[in-house]
Amino acid sequence: MPADTIRSRDILADCETPCLILDETRMQQNIDRLRRHLAPLGVTLRPHMKTAKSIDVARRQLDGGCGPATVSTLKEASELFAAGVGDILYAVGIAPQRLERVQALRAAGCDLTVVLDSVEQARAVVAAGADAPIPVLLEIDCDGHRSGLVPDDERIAAIGRILVDGGAVLRGVMTHAGESYGASGGPALEAFAERERAAAVEAAENLRHAGLPCPVVSVGSTPTAHFARDLAGVTEVRAGVYVFFDLVMAGIGVCSVQDIALSVLTTVIGHQRDKGWIIVDAGWMALSRDRGTQGQAVDQGYGLVCDAEGTPLADLIVIQANQEHGIIAPRPGSGGVLPECPVGTRLRILPNHACSTAAQFDAYTVIPRGAAGLRTWPRFRGW
Repeated sequence: MPADTIRSRDILADCETPCLILDETRMQQNIDRLRRHLAPLGVTLRPHMKTAKSIDVARRQLDGGCGPATVSTLKEASELFAAGVGDILYAVGIAPQRLERVQALRAAGCDLTVVLDSVEQARAVVAAGADAPIPVLLEIDCDGHRSGLVPDDERIAAIGRILVDGGAVLRGVMTHAGESYGASGGPALEAFAERERAAAVEAAENLRHAGLPCPVVSVGSTPTAHFARDLAGVTEVRAGVYVFFDLVMAGIGVCSVQDIALSVLTTVIGHQRDKGWIIVDAGWMALSRDRGTQGQAVDQGYGLVCDAEGTPLADLIVIQANQEHGIIAPRPGSGGVLPECPVGTRLRILPNHACSTAAQFDAYTVIPRGAAGLRTWPRFRGW
């Protein structure tokens, strides 16, 4: 049996469960994989911190540990800036009441950029930046997934003019191909990556044709970042869940199950043998309610079950999740057989969505690379 398998089994034996396990070796392989893919494409990687929410993870994702970075909350921005990360994109449409906090971070020396897609937000940014201009990216809608302006919308130039004439700093455009999570397989994901690129580049050209600046063209999602083949006209790529991966990403072909670096360690606490159930102490408070694989070819329930070493147990999933109880059984229709798991057996559950599962915990229990003994890496929460 490999030494790392023996180590992971043994060093997890005394962990209180449920706990969030991070395999540092797999994490680093995931980080390196995306860097290698993007290196020849001539773009900057701006990792998204919304998945990890951890300074220890950020230091491994960011060049020199100092940026550039993407965040989804001002809490993340504050934590990263305090740790020495100075170039941050706050990639959620700006709410006017948050501009005071934005300006406080900028006054302290953080190069924080905000995102918007409306005249109302632009005017609020101009007003808040009367004495200290705020840099902005315009959000572009490339796939109907969420917020943003379609690339040929006349409001792009109009909003840009409000910002520039009002003294704000128009840095460019950004988009996010969130609908790529519903694609599957290399050709479909490559097509989504090109759709994302084309939308952002078209919007950038429209700004420039209006005589407005657009030095930054920012795109990104974990699927499109990995399957982009041509990023002409793009300056930076953002991705977040790539650092850990999860069952959703495996289900659409972005990674394999063996690449998933995150799991929840749980303990068998009972059985319902007549129902074919194993009961564990990880319910939705540990696994989350995310059912992101429900519409995929393989439904992984509330998570795929592995043994204590992290090896998947064929067709064994969490079929139900109560607050503090998980119910494990063979995947319906699979013909799988329930393994012998006496009370006290340790199992690990791979998450559907790494972001939502990680959010249930205050810290990672880390299986480190090339060293004995567990480490604890804190996570931060809040907005």
